[in-house]
Order: sequence, then structure tokens, then C-alpha cells
Amino acid sequence: MLPRNLLGDTWLVFCRVMLPVVRNPVAVVFGIAQPLLYLGLFGPLLGDTGWQWFVPGLLVQMALFGTAYAGFSLLPEVRTGVMERLRVTPVSRIALLVGRVGKDVVLLVVQSLLIMLAAMLFGFRATAGQVLLGLGLVALLGIAIGSVSYAIALKVKLEYVFASVLSASIVPLMLLSGVLLPMSNGPQWLYWLSRINPLAHVVDAERSIFNPGTMLYGLISVAALVLVGVFYGVRTFNKESA
Repeated sequence: MLPRNLLGDTWLVFCRVMLPVVRNPVAVVFGIAQPLLYLGLFGPLLGDTGWQWFVPGLLVQMALFGTAYAGFSLLPEVRTGVMERLRVTPVSRIALLVGRVGKDVVLLVVQSLLIMLAAMLFGFRATAGQVLLGLGLVALLGIAIGSVSYAIALKVKLEYVFASVLSASIVPLMLLSGVLLPMSNGPQWLYWLSRINPLAHVVDAERSIFNPGTMLYGLISVAALVLVGVFYGVRTFNKESA
């Protein structure tokens, strides 16, 4: 059971970072602009049956890019000394991370739900239970990636360094996950290389929610990513705050 002050501190941090989004929800709209373009311009190329395969991969791509770039919002606070002032308050260091990640996951879930609803207009089919499971898996992935994103941002402290780290890691992970094209269509060496990427198994699990298939390896992968990501994020926030 979590300490009461940790829950309270997390809620305070969550409300603090969520308030600007509620006052100006432009970020939610722009966050789904690119996925909507994929739906309208790329999805029809897959045919009527391709939506069940394409949309789950698109949701994972949203989780990957949406939460990976979350660390950018922390950098101005690090540079202007806001984080330094927060560190000397009684607020839990864990709450400083979890509250922020919570905001990003809420936005991700809302955006993912909107994309699924929009995809249904094109031909995507899903039951309420499948939608909930799909959102749950995406949320878990968002927790893992968001935690790592904030930890890296706190370490590098500079936008251009943070951007370089993201470009060198996120794009290869996305390409090797098979979110847009099936990796089985490529050379054998490329397929087996993709199997090393845990995101590929998460994509498979997300697709298995809406199509026949197994979710076992994907669930194991996303659970491992959450454990590693949250551990690294909490450790970094505690260490950098010491």
C-alpha cells in the first residue's frame, strides 16, 4: 500500500502539470493530427481488412512518440530553477516523476480513444472490451517510456542533447517494431533483429487484442519495460535530487 503522503503529493504534481492542458487543450488536438493523417492517407492502402492490423500498430506508435518527447516539458523547469525549488520542498521525489507521467498517460489514453473512434469510421471494428484492453496496454507502455524520458531529460538538461538521444533511439525502435509494415515480409536477419526489440512484442500483443493471436510475450515485454522504466526514472529523480 502506498504512503498517504505519496498519493497526495502525486495528485498535487499531477494537478499542477495537468492544469495548463485543461485550460488550453491544443496539445490534445495536435497530438492526434499526425495519426489522423496516417488513418486518412496510409490506412486505405491496406484494404478493408487492413484496419484491424494497422490501427493497433498506430496506437503503439502514438505511445512511443507521445511519451518519449514528454521530457522536453521538464527541461525549462530544470533550466529556470523550478526543479531546484521543488526539491527543497517536502514533496516526494517519486511524486515529482509519477505525477508527470500520470498526466502524459491520461493524454495518451484520451488521444488513443479518439483515434480508435475515428478509425471506426474507416472500417476498424472493436468491442468495448477490446478498446479497454487496447487502451490499458498502451497506457502501460506510456508509463515505461515516459518514466525513461523524464529521467534522461533530468540527466542531460539540454534540449539539443535530449533531441539527439531521442532521434538516435526512438526511430530505430519504431522501425524495428513493425508498427507500419510486417517485419516478416523482410529478410530473415531483419525479422530476427526485430524480435530482440521488446516493442515488437508489444505491437504483436496490441494486434492480438483485435485479431486472433497470443498476447503472452507482449504482456511479459510491457511488464518488464514498466519495471525497468519506473525503476530507472525513480532512481534518477532520487539521485539527481540528493
